[in-house]
Formats: sequence, C-alpha cells, structure tokens
Amino acid sequence: MFKKVNTKSKEELLHELSKENSPRRTLSFYHYVKIADPKVMRGLLYDKFSELNCLGRIYVAEEGINAQMNVPVDNWALFDEFIQSIPEFALVPYKFAVEERGHSSFIKLKVKVRHKVVADGLNDKTFDPSDTGDYATARDVNEMIDRGVTLIDMRNFYEAMIGHFEGAKIMDVDTFREQLAKVHDMFKEKKEEEVLLYCTGGIRCEKASAWMKHNGFKNVKHIKGGIIDYARQVKELGLQNKFRGKNFVFDERLGERVGTETISDCQVCEKVKCDEYVHCKNILCHVLFICCGDCTSRLRGYCSGLCMLSEKFPKKLNQFIFRRNRQKYVNQYKKNYKKFKISTTVK
Repeated sequence: MFKKVNTKSKEELLHELSKENSPRRTLSFYHYVKIADPKVMRGLLYDKFSELNCLGRIYVAEEGINAQMNVPVDNWALFDEFIQSIPEFALVPYKFAVEERGHSSFIKLKVKVRHKVVADGLNDKTFDPSDTGDYATARDVNEMIDRGVTLIDMRNFYEAMIGHFEGAKIMDVDTFREQLAKVHDMFKEKKEEEVLLYCTGGIRCEKASAWMKHNGFKNVKHIKGGIIDYARQVKELGLQNKFRGKNFVFDERLGERVGTETISDCQVCEKVKCDEYVHCKNILCHVLFICCGDCTSRLRGYCSGLCMLSEKFPKKLNQFIFRRNRQKYVNQYKKNYKKFKISTTVK
C-alpha cells in the first residue's frame, strides 16, 4: 500500500526548508527500462528518498523512470550509492541544474506510479521506444545549427517563449501528446534529411526520435541530456552558446538562465523585457504567465484585476467564474498576442 503523502501547507513546508543548514543539489534523470512491478519500485524509492530527505517529483512506470528532484548535499553520496545499487538504474546519467537561485527547487516529495513516464497518447503496439535516434553532443549541435539543420523544439509553446535555440522550429502546441500526433506530418518533407530534436532534459526528444524513426524518418538525432546538459557541456568545453534566453523547468524555479538574453516580454504591461513566470495566486485560476517585478507588485501576484478581486468573492461565485477550463483558455489567449509570436513557430 502506498504511504500517505505530505499534507502540510506550502507555507509550512517552506518554513521547514528555511531552517535547513545543508544546501540542496537539483538534478533530473530518466531511463527507459523495463520495470517489472512499478508499485514495488515506487515503495522502495519513496522509503529511501524520505530517509535521505530528498524532495521532488518522480514518476515510475513499466517503461522506466522520470525524476526531477533535489538532494541535500550532505546526503549526496548515500543517494548516489542507492541509485547505483538498483540494477534498472545503474549508470544512469544525472543532469544537474544550471542554477539553484537561492531557494529549494522542490518543497515536497512525490513518487507516483504512472502508465507511462511521459504522457504521449500513443497506442501503437508496434512502436519500440528504445529504437531511438543518435545522440548529438553540444559540439555536434553547434555544427549542425551552423549548417542549417532542421532543429525541432519538442517542448510546449510556453516553454519556448522564454528560451530556445537559434533557428529552432517551435510547434504551436500545449502538450507533448499533441506534438507526437503532429510532428511527422508537419515535417514529412524532411524524412530523407537530417533532423535534430531537443527538449529540457532529453526524455521527450528521445521518445520523439524513436517515434519519428517509426514513421519513416531516416536521419533523426536528439540532444544528449537536453538543454540542461547542453548548457553544462558548453560551459565545460568553452563552446559558443547557441541557446537564447532561459530554460523553462518544472519546479519552483520555473526557469534557469542559459543564454544571456531576455527574449520575452511581460504579458501584463507588454512594455518590459522579462522572462520570469508566475502562477496566479487565485488557486482556481493559477494560470502561468510572464510578469515583471512592477506588475507582480501592482497585482500582488494575481494575473489580473479580476483575479485580485476574487479573494473577496464568495466561494461559489469564484468557482463559477474560474471554471476548470480557464487556465487553458487564458494560456491560449495570452500566447496568441501578436508580439509574443515566435517567428519560427510551425502551425
């Protein structure tokens, strides 16, 4: 039976973290590997990660593991020893955060069993996700960009808004499931050409490379370790950085600086260069939007005057106004502002 989840409030969890003396190390790792009993694996991971005071979001499925988490530096050796002791995960490469930004990237531990480690919407039993394209190192990536390779961003539109590679093709979609359903048709004229895919840490573009090969693409590559490891390689090898802006990450930071430029604008005032994402404080809205410091202060962390007033509304009125599809509607509305459209967007 699964253990109970931590039911403490965000404020309580943040207060506990503020009292910690040991810094934390943010990392991600994934591995497509057969896991015979994901529930048993989930229990094993939850128990040990709890013991080591690890925080994060970990998905376990029959097809493998997908983990984004942080580990107290003092417990790093014990954590690594534990991961390497599990046959399914031995030698799995870690991708470390580019920047910690002074606060914990995660505030709670969640280990969940999922049907798939990445929701892809695929039901093709003939598809082999292990038959992936070749890896491309940071040096390979720069050379391929220089010679004009077709470079496809396998992330959601809102991720690409604050950062992407030079000349990348940005798909106007909200989910990875949508991308896989469309990518082979959108780029079918490239089946005989060299194609390069990328994503945050490598897990989506690796599966996408296998899917494109399954659909007849002859020369598909994907960036080893995604944007996160590209940034590490560029720094260590002294290479030119061809990534512009921030890399969106799915934790409390919501982004880490990779390129020196700020390529997006505040979506409230539309005047200030900004790449800081904020979740609207109205929990029934909770829309993700780019907001400068002045607008965040003026709206007190809400996305609009309506949401700021919502704290004065009765609960039922709040629920009526901010129904379940509001977040998708607002995201769609905001991303279609003409000035935020990326010139390389593929529709």
